[in-house]
Amino acid sequence: MSSAMLNLILEATLDTLYMVAVSGLIAAALGIPLGVMLYVTRPRQILAQPMLNSALGIMTNIGRSVPFIILMVAIIPFTRMLVGSSIGTNAAVVPLTIAAIPFIARLVEGALNEVPPGLVEAAQSMGATPWQIISRVLLPEARGGIFTALTVTIVTLVSYSAMAGAVGGGGLGDLGIRYGYNRFNPTIMLITVAILVVMVQGFQSLGDYLVRKSDHK
Repeated sequence: MSSAMLNLILEATLDTLYMVAVSGLIAAALGIPLGVMLYVTRPRQILAQPMLNSALGIMTNIGRSVPFIILMVAIIPFTRMLVGSSIGTNAAVVPLTIAAIPFIARLVEGALNEVPPGLVEAAQSMGATPWQIISRVLLPEARGGIFTALTVTIVTLVSYSAMAGAVGGGGLGDLGIRYGYNRFNPTIMLITVAILVVMVQGFQSLGDYLVRKSDHK
């Protein structure tokens, strides 16, 4: 294999890591608060707002129901408005982030469901405010589940980033399609798949480690 091809593989790997890292960080910053809101605004919860909860739930479900490849194409004007282009790694970050936010939100909501209600009731009986309950009870108790949610999301983003290559998103998916599929080079296809597998395994192992470290029960 030529040095030029090795450089292309390295560049594509770094592009994929960049897309996953940036979209994952932004999605976590927005998705975790959304998941908390979905939980605390339920009826009979500490910030019960049934109408707001219903609206947030509908928006979240719509976001989760749109296939990623369709989402990428549908928001091209929005992507172009934000980053000035509809192709490349920066452009791919936009749909990756939008796809990940509702995904994280529902997983975080599920993690909060595992927090024993008695802990919240005890905090309320001691006069804790809703914000104190969220920051000192709900989030710490659900920490392991939240790390699991983020791990699942990052692994999903790796596969989504490969799909982004089909429409000019760059990264390993783009490399595999352009040099592996279109040029009938099975070696490149195998290399890109192998790198993606290693990447997923690495993220999963890191996530499992963080979950174990956060498990204080």
